[in-house]
Amino acid sequence: MTPMENRSEVNEFILIGLTGAPELQVPLFIMFTFIYLIALVGNVGIVALSSWDSHLNTPMYFFLSNLSLVDFGYSSAITPKVMSGLLTGDKVISYNGCATQLFFFGAFVTTESFLLASMAYDRHAAICKPLHYTTTMTSTVCAHLVSGAHICGFLTSSIITGNMFSLSFCGSNIVHHFFCDIPPLLVLSCSDIHITELIVFILGSFTAFFPFIVIFTSYLLIFIAILKIRSAEGRQKAFSTCASHLTAVSIFYGSVIFMYFQPSSKHSMDTDKMASVFYTMVIPMLNPLVYSLRNKEVKNAFRKALRGQRLRLDHLFP
Repeated sequence: MTPMENRSEVNEFILIGLTGAPELQVPLFIMFTFIYLIALVGNVGIVALSSWDSHLNTPMYFFLSNLSLVDFGYSSAITPKVMSGLLTGDKVISYNGCATQLFFFGAFVTTESFLLASMAYDRHAAICKPLHYTTTMTSTVCAHLVSGAHICGFLTSSIITGNMFSLSFCGSNIVHHFFCDIPPLLVLSCSDIHITELIVFILGSFTAFFPFIVIFTSYLLIFIAILKIRSAEGRQKAFSTCASHLTAVSIFYGSVIFMYFQPSSKHSMDTDKMASVFYTMVIPMLNPLVYSLRNKEVKNAFRKALRGQRLRLDHLFP
């Protein structure tokens, strides 16, 4: 028997999906299509505005552009397949397709975690050491931080996905989820999963807690620095520069804590699915909304882009 045959007798998986109720298929499809379109337009719009408006050519918006690309990436790894299943009823995903979905989802989510930490460090440099900001957050430093985030994300996901799909799947191929996630896949394995679980625990802990420690430390120092500002206007201005990022961090880590740090006795399949919908689909939609609605510079850039578009249309169709 070849290594490939020994590794797995399953060549496809069946995603059980969000619900088996036929009457909910169309409403859910419409809702997820709406969510995905907002995520697509919002995240691509942030990237376009950051490239188009010279006022947004700063480290903060360089990180934001990369965050938007990552949000769009991990939303696209999950949502289109869910929409397809709701529309056609086809819930089959190939073995390689399942591995690919898990890989890209894990890579983009891990990258997002490190990008949020880089953005926290940027806000710390801007508020705590404003006179040294331009020498601290150089283009080289920003490029290294973003590259490091992507390398950590894709390397971590490569190791986890490689270990996951080196297991044997020789029994049931029904995944009790709407996408290929680690816990429901481990349940299906007929191999010894202890080493894989240990690898997932170690890498998962590192990619979750190291960025969180960076973010927590940065905001602790920012909070101390803001308290030292004497004028209320100065404190308000300093806080407003990191309000959008703090909101995005709260949404991201709040969902992670809800998903993975509640007692096992409180877990239920339906609750986990609903939390996963928020984690995989809603957050990529919320981030561009948070940064556009709470950020004056982004709103001004958007208004300038609209005015420029109107002027071009007036010129073409006087």
